[in-house]
Amino acid sequence: MLFYVLAALVLIVLALLWAGGLYFFKTAIRRTPKTFLVDNPNLMPEPDNEIISSASDLKWLDAQPTEEISLHSHDGLKLYGTWLGSNKGSDQTVILAHGYSGRGREMAGFARFYAEKHGYNVLMPDDRGHGQSEGDIIGFGWLDRKDYVQWTNWVLEKVGTQGEIILHGISMGGATVLMTGGEVLPIQVKAIVSDCAYTSVEEELTFQLKQLYKLPAFPFIPVTSLISRWKAGYSFREASALKQLAKVNVPVLFIHGEADMFVPTEMVYRLYEACPTEKELLTVPRAGHGTAFQVDRTGYEAALESFMKKNLSPAFN
Repeated sequence: MLFYVLAALVLIVLALLWAGGLYFFKTAIRRTPKTFLVDNPNLMPEPDNEIISSASDLKWLDAQPTEEISLHSHDGLKLYGTWLGSNKGSDQTVILAHGYSGRGREMAGFARFYAEKHGYNVLMPDDRGHGQSEGDIIGFGWLDRKDYVQWTNWVLEKVGTQGEIILHGISMGGATVLMTGGEVLPIQVKAIVSDCAYTSVEEELTFQLKQLYKLPAFPFIPVTSLISRWKAGYSFREASALKQLAKVNVPVLFIHGEADMFVPTEMVYRLYEACPTEKELLTVPRAGHGTAFQVDRTGYEAALESFMKKNLSPAFN
């Protein structure tokens, strides 16, 4: 009798764990409304600042002659993006990678910097599972890395092989461009800018599990990762910007807010140390998650311009 009772208890515990894993998978990985992000104090911008792009930046973008473009991913999803061609006929292009639950056009502030001040072409994709792009699964950068390789090839078909490309991402996009950098890329990709990236999906979700639910990583992260491997095609541990950095062969500028309580600032120091190429690091005092550009726009732009001057051909500066 005791055996059957214990067996029943084990089955109940396993069922509860599986149900919990399914809940967390749906919450984090499925394309569903992310209510846990609403009024999250760790995502609140500084006073008088807006996350990523201000209203004036968005108004500026709306006034530009943009083009809505698309491509099909390697696994059959139709992905969309916004293309802003240079008004100076430049062959220089920046591909901007947005954050979790965002969309390409939210990168308007960065687009304005590159296009208005430097005359670059700008590509702002909507990641799979975001914006207009198809997909029910959020890739956290890991699935998206292959999409961004395709976007780089799209750019070269658009502007020609004589150009140079920068990958610039924020938050999930920051991790995405680092993960993309570990893939085989066209030689025209010359530099990466990674703003407030996480080290790996496993570490970021472990942090958020504790922050939002006051729960330990074990057994919830392993169970949810197993479900993600089954339903999404990737595990949390393999989705690692740290591991991909070992294969990056272009210079990287790392940026992080020193008051980031959503992606801990300590992660940027480990990413920086793991990078084997030429690298630079900018941390911004008082900046929370995704607000470094707004909190110290002058310093941010100066760091970008110095980095670009060092790592791009003179003709493009």
